[in-house]
Amino acid sequence: MESKESSLETSTPNVSPSTAASNAYALGLTQFQGFWIPSSRVPTSSIISFQKYFQALDDDIIVASKPKAGTTWLKALVFTIVNRHSYTLSNTPLNSANPHQLIPFFEIKLYRKNPNPDLSIIPSPRLFSTHLPYSMLADSIKHSNCRIIYITRNPFDIVVSLWHFFRFMDDWPVEDCFEMFCRGEEGYGPFWDHVLGYWNMSLEKPSSVLFLRYEELKEDP
Repeated sequence: MESKESSLETSTPNVSPSTAASNAYALGLTQFQGFWIPSSRVPTSSIISFQKYFQALDDDIIVASKPKAGTTWLKALVFTIVNRHSYTLSNTPLNSANPHQLIPFFEIKLYRKNPNPDLSIIPSPRLFSTHLPYSMLADSIKHSNCRIIYITRNPFDIVVSLWHFFRFMDDWPVEDCFEMFCRGEEGYGPFWDHVLGYWNMSLEKPSSVLFLRYEELKEDP
């Protein structure tokens, strides 16, 4: 395994400006705070509310990722590990509930319907998740001792997964999906900006930010 200092030094590719930005808007993407947000599912108002009102606790655990990077799998693993003394494999809530229900998203679930939900009733350690880049997290998270577990994946696999996910768009060639991805025009993109935000914080705060790769986790779960 490469050392942290020697890997992930790539930044967002220097590509020409998009000549087909309408494609991004067709996918419901909106540029917000330097990233493309799927605003059809994630209103910018929910992000603003999260940034303004969320108060992190030191024992909070936050699962962070880009879409299609292994989020569901990581949520299931985190929930199982945290609750290993409360449930067995036969009675775990994972047998009947989706991991996204057990570890809800800040921007997609918690702050979408209520700008200031009461999260104090959730027992500790509280489990949350987000697709937001590190720069868009609430300041209370950055200034606390809560733990962030971030997972990323080979971008080629993410592109293929994205293309299959959005094949409801008639006649959308995989080449167009690839070009949009390279321009950063995908949910919570640009990809490298998103990854490097968490990577750099894992170097600066290794006790608080755990950086995982899907491929490594698959080889040695």
